[in-house]
Amino acid sequence: MKPEVPHFAPPDDADARRAVQPVICYPPDTLPAPDLPALAALRQTATKSAQITVPPRDAACIDVPAGCFFRIVSVGGAQVGDLNLWNTADLSERFYSGKTRALHGTHLSTGDRMWSSFPTLRPMATITDDTLDWYGFDEFGGSVHDVIGTRCDPYTGALLKGAPYHHCCHSNLTRALAAHRDLPLHDAEVHIHDVLNVFMCTGFTRDTGQYFMKASPVRPGDYLEFYAEIDLTLGLSACPGGDCSAEHTSDTAPCFPLLIEIHDPGKAARAAHKPPAPNAYDRTHGSH
Repeated sequence: MKPEVPHFAPPDDADARRAVQPVICYPPDTLPAPDLPALAALRQTATKSAQITVPPRDAACIDVPAGCFFRIVSVGGAQVGDLNLWNTADLSERFYSGKTRALHGTHLSTGDRMWSSFPTLRPMATITDDTLDWYGFDEFGGSVHDVIGTRCDPYTGALLKGAPYHHCCHSNLTRALAAHRDLPLHDAEVHIHDVLNVFMCTGFTRDTGQYFMKASPVRPGDYLEFYAEIDLTLGLSACPGGDCSAEHTSDTAPCFPLLIEIHDPGKAARAAHKPPAPNAYDRTHGSH
């Protein structure tokens, strides 16, 4: 636990040191920006080609071709979801939540992109529509769709509570990917990674800097929609915390399904789509 009272007295210039203006670590000005008006026009030509329902306290996987849109929809009641993304052809290329957070901030919305892991570091998906974009940041510093939480998992549960819980998001995603790709559980688990917490309302406490959650503002019919930049396999877990108003690993919280829809603008549009190239860094790491 952090000490309530600092062990050391502040220096004479403490106020001046605290008043130093922050500098954005990774200014996004030079990032390749998505053409949202063009994507909106393309979306008007798309028709629903597939869908899958994610059961409460469980997960499901589905493949999304590059150039298609996919939508995560709240159905039945307030429910948050933990999203993983992989390159369908190479599961080692997966969503990199930490770098996405560094580039776009702690919470994502329309126009932000989900970036892949090293060495490719390229956009995997672009958020094109968000019915919760009205929420912004509340008085507690909370907002929706975060890339700061990791996912509820059985290892932390065993550490803190001394008991396993098998329907947490990590285990749900592990089972879903194993079934989808016909992998042994242990082989699938190594590909499960930190998530986009879809619909979850989170932030950091002002006094202690601790990660907090609060009841999600999501309503049935709300959705978060993406454009697939590369061929994707996505995994989504309907968190056992429901709307995460009380706890995120629970057999008692009211939980609801989530719906994943794929919307296809057509073969010609998909053929015209150019997937982002892998990162241009030459990977020599200063060796010559």
